[in-house]
Amino acid sequence: MSAPAKAAVAERIAAIWRIESGRLIGALVRLVRDVGLAEDLAQDALLAALEQWPEGGVPDNPGAWLMTTAKHRAIDRLRRDILHRERAGSLAAEIETQLRDAQAQPDADAAPGETVGDDLLRLMFIACHPVLSPEARVALTLRMLGGLSTDEIARAFLVPEPTIAQRIVRAKRTLGERQIAFELPDAEALAARLDSVLGVIYLIFNEGYAATAGADWLRPALCEEAMRLGRILSGLAPRIAEVHGLLALMEIQASRLRARTSPDGEPILLPDQDRARWDRLLIGRGLAALAAAEKLAERRGSYTLQAGIAACHARAATAAATDWPRIVRLYDELLDLMPSPVVALNRAVAVGMAEGPAAGLAEVDELVALASLAAYPWLPSVRGDLLAKLGRHREAEAEFLRAASLTQNEREQRFLRKRAVESAAS
Repeated sequence: MSAPAKAAVAERIAAIWRIESGRLIGALVRLVRDVGLAEDLAQDALLAALEQWPEGGVPDNPGAWLMTTAKHRAIDRLRRDILHRERAGSLAAEIETQLRDAQAQPDADAAPGETVGDDLLRLMFIACHPVLSPEARVALTLRMLGGLSTDEIARAFLVPEPTIAQRIVRAKRTLGERQIAFELPDAEALAARLDSVLGVIYLIFNEGYAATAGADWLRPALCEEAMRLGRILSGLAPRIAEVHGLLALMEIQASRLRARTSPDGEPILLPDQDRARWDRLLIGRGLAALAAAEKLAERRGSYTLQAGIAACHARAATAAATDWPRIVRLYDELLDLMPSPVVALNRAVAVGMAEGPAAGLAEVDELVALASLAAYPWLPSVRGDLLAKLGRHREAEAEFLRAASLTQNEREQRFLRKRAVESAAS
């Protein structure tokens, strides 16, 4: 096989791995009851594919091939355990039972049923377990469910590769030491664990939607990965309203990605965006998910409320047609459910649009003294925008410069400094 042909096969293998890795690792964790070992076995199967497929061709069902190869390696591993451990016969009998169970497991080409879905859902709950730090949950989720390499995760979050590798290793060690069971949480623990899963997915999305650092304002690949995980989760947990609420929020927000930057990558704020560039397919999918969330919810949750706010923008043909009073009411409901200075700041922006910049500024000024927002760049940015609308340009200039000093994103810094220059010239 020629070098270009081998490169094409390698690219195809990478795409297959991203699709299949989650359910592959999930099935292996159910078998060997060890997250680290399961990932090692899955990686062994991937290496075997990289060695064999360029010469022999990609199998008709690559997922089944990977699953079968990984299970054979798991069976070999369990057999070695029997040979090398001098334990009571009960342990040997237990492992032999595992071997029989593994050999009886359906391959990936079997008719899809509840097992694959349950494995993926369990894997999500393990990767996002509250015993892990938020950073570790993100890294482990992208590694095991997203199929991303350590290098890809590190580049996405602008973190050194050894740092990501250490987070993943520590996360797997923690799960092993805590003996976290590969099972769905009971009803009592479900809400807290689900919040963690949803929070990790949304954190991934937000880092793609408005990067906290680096040269690019957007990282669409992270948004796409978060939406893919959200769609998987909505299929696995179709009766949980907030799962649909989060998916709706991400789909509607992502519909604006193409319009959020100029051709040279500079930010374009919502009122100035070309709405013809918004993705109507994503908006339609988001509105459908929002309708599902609202139908299921006894009381709208935080993601459903945020999706409702995003929907107000999506439904408006122009910025001037936006239903700002409704957005204020939705923020009131969100604040009642989830009191937060950031939510209060966003509400102040809506008040400024609904009732005028003076009313918005009064709301913002009540937040200025909060220690939790002292280093938050969007507080002085919002205040600068409202001051500029009121003609207080010198004060606006100072606020924009302060906001630029607080953000680590280079695009945001340039944008805010440009706004400071414009205010100074007014």
